[in-house]
Amino acid sequence: MSGFPQPRRPSPGPSRREGGSVLDRRRFLARTAAGLSFAAVPAWLSAAARAQDDPEKSAVELITPETSRAIDRGLAFLAGKQQRDGAFGATGYARNVAVCALGGMGFMSAGSTPGRGPHGAEVNLCVDFVLEHTQDSGFITVEGSASHGPMYGHGFATLFLAEAYGMTMRPEIREKLGNAVDLIVKTQNDEGGWRYQPQRRDADISVTICQVMALRAARNAGLYVPHETIDRCIDYVKRSQNPDGGFMYMLQGGQSAFPRSAAGIVALYSAGIYEGKEIERGLEYLLQFIPRGNAFNRESHFFYGHYYAVQAMWHAGGKYWAQWYPAIRDALIARQREDGSWMDSISPEYGTAMACIILQMPNNYLPIFQR
Repeated sequence: MSGFPQPRRPSPGPSRREGGSVLDRRRFLARTAAGLSFAAVPAWLSAAARAQDDPEKSAVELITPETSRAIDRGLAFLAGKQQRDGAFGATGYARNVAVCALGGMGFMSAGSTPGRGPHGAEVNLCVDFVLEHTQDSGFITVEGSASHGPMYGHGFATLFLAEAYGMTMRPEIREKLGNAVDLIVKTQNDEGGWRYQPQRRDADISVTICQVMALRAARNAGLYVPHETIDRCIDYVKRSQNPDGGFMYMLQGGQSAFPRSAAGIVALYSAGIYEGKEIERGLEYLLQFIPRGNAFNRESHFFYGHYYAVQAMWHAGGKYWAQWYPAIRDALIARQREDGSWMDSISPEYGTAMACIILQMPNNYLPIFQR
């Protein structure tokens, strides 16, 4: 058993009065943490200070003023599109729990937490919406909302609730989060993975990563996750890897592809596998997909793939991170629209939330992304 590390309970972020741009808030956090003993500083806050001493480039260097402006514009777009009940969107994937959860994580990645920070009110609305649509069974979904598969939404929503619970310790979040985690555990299939529906039938690598990240975040927040669930998931993910280092979609076989291969590597990292031949081969496979030129036009599932790829490179560090982040950062900035959004076939709210999370990876604020 690779095992999850001991759970972490990050403290709330900066209050609304700190305000300012993403760059200003990051510098504030770094200065604050740098003046305190690490033994007394929560993991959420001390990460900003540790970044200043990291041999790799710090967040302040990587998130340039231009990047900071792009993030601020993207978050402003999301805030403007949020409905009164916390949902996002009016067409297509409107009122989808995954889009709401990703929007909330976009705000959190800038330093806001439920009720605190420049977007604390928006994060609270996201929490309320997800809680409202958590069924007694633990299944998180909105009946009638468009979805590629409801377990995608359940996984993202559970991940978001786990991050929010770790920041607030609100008992009403804990209860529904626990039920959502239990549903994931109970619906793992015999192969060790998950599929579109909350049923123990087939499995694919794409839905599986959503569930294992949710379980990791819940474990970080102090909830119980059975060891055997993670062991079976690790076995499933490893068996999904092709000889070229990429990952097949299902165990029945198939070629490798960028989005699911990025997801496969992050699934291993999330399950506590930080090194080994599977990680090394997978990272080398991903390097051929560094964003260049018209990458947006060539790749399907662009934001989904790069959401996982940037996490994989962040955890890998070194040459992988040094090559990847500047490339995806510049590609995203070049494609931001006038209104601050990023377009995706799912919805602009989805594309914008994903872009903001990717761009803010160096912040290292969300526990699930911390090394």
